[in-house]
Amino acid sequence: MKRLNTTFFALLLALLPMLAVAQQLDGEVVKPRAGKFLLQNATVVTITKGILNNTSVLVEDGKIKEVGTGISADGAEVIDCSGKFIYPGMIDGGTKLGLVEINSVQETVDHMELGNFTPNMQALTAVNPNSVAIPVTRVSGVTTVLSVPGGGLFPGTAALINLNGYTPDQMYAGFEGIVMNFPSSGRRGRFDRRSDEDIKKANEKSLKEAEALWENAKSYASLSANGAELEYYPEMEQFAKATTGELPLLIEVNTVSDIQGALKWLEDKDAKVIFTGVAEGWRVADEIAKAGIPVVTGPIQSLPTRESDRYDAPYANAGKMAKAGVKVAIRTNGQENVRNLPFFAAFAAAYGMGKEEAWKAVTINPAEIFGLADQYGSVEVGKVANLIVADGDPFETKTNIQHVFIDGYRMPLSNRQIRLYQEFLDRSPGLNMN
Repeated sequence: MKRLNTTFFALLLALLPMLAVAQQLDGEVVKPRAGKFLLQNATVVTITKGILNNTSVLVEDGKIKEVGTGISADGAEVIDCSGKFIYPGMIDGGTKLGLVEINSVQETVDHMELGNFTPNMQALTAVNPNSVAIPVTRVSGVTTVLSVPGGGLFPGTAALINLNGYTPDQMYAGFEGIVMNFPSSGRRGRFDRRSDEDIKKANEKSLKEAEALWENAKSYASLSANGAELEYYPEMEQFAKATTGELPLLIEVNTVSDIQGALKWLEDKDAKVIFTGVAEGWRVADEIAKAGIPVVTGPIQSLPTRESDRYDAPYANAGKMAKAGVKVAIRTNGQENVRNLPFFAAFAAAYGMGKEEAWKAVTINPAEIFGLADQYGSVEVGKVANLIVADGDPFETKTNIQHVFIDGYRMPLSNRQIRLYQEFLDRSPGLNMN
């Protein structure tokens, strides 16, 4: 989003050798490889159509061509998956992956623009396909993530990306949404020394600003639809798409009072809405369900929002909302630790959500919420071949991911951490202790 400068390019050049090493095995560069692949004799966890034993999956032209038994291996590279499990690739519903490389190096932090109203700022154009954190993430079974900008009231447009490709356009997975940070009615943190009156005034001012921007965007959309000549106003042109339903509105909202405030603010608005964050959603789950608004919640492994809450309130939040009838997806809200998504889902499963619903929350549910259930989120014929092969349940830390496919490409199971582990596991020449 920001203009790149010479400092950034200098840093990028310094990182290139590490990026190259990250993709090397035994001195050879291993790249994603397209082809026809037959994954034979696995236990296939389809997510939507049950669990299929001793079943094979045929991948061709980037899609799942067949699922079943007795599939012809003609022209295919056969991969024996006996004793292993095939799952759909996991989807993280909210991250900064690809937008932040090193937090302490400002030139590599590209998720935020100056200003309170910048919905035209596209996360997709800012994504770094060569981010070191991307291969770290996909070897954990996460194949798709939503990269989300941050900042002001309307900070930009989030984009769903697959974790394979040389350019952002190649990575684009088909969903975008305009982000709104709903005005908070509480304190920003323990260091917020504003009086209650000042907080109330600031909240009211932000709500009035949001309402005015919405009405202006509606007028802009109406004028544009009627062929009026309008001055160049990219911010309003993009935001108008939320008022017409062309793009959904991703509303970041967490406390009970703010969730209820957002529900009230939306009453007279004809918009496609997704709530994100929703840390205290469990307190008003019935209200969210009644409004029919889907939720992307997380991080799961976090502290309670109130000192009086049980320690496990964040862990149980997703499950309680799901049981109330809310469609729930899970996010890490991370940048370098998006790889922990399966463990976030595992916590949700253990604290009331159950394993089956937790799997849906990182596969088919986000696919449905993002309007892409015909392409992602389950192992079904005709869907994009985003698949993982594991020797157990990826929610368990002992499980190893043994194969990853994204868009039908067989991905190298290599990253910077793995390379370093291999380097120091067998140090030669080693220290002579005799």
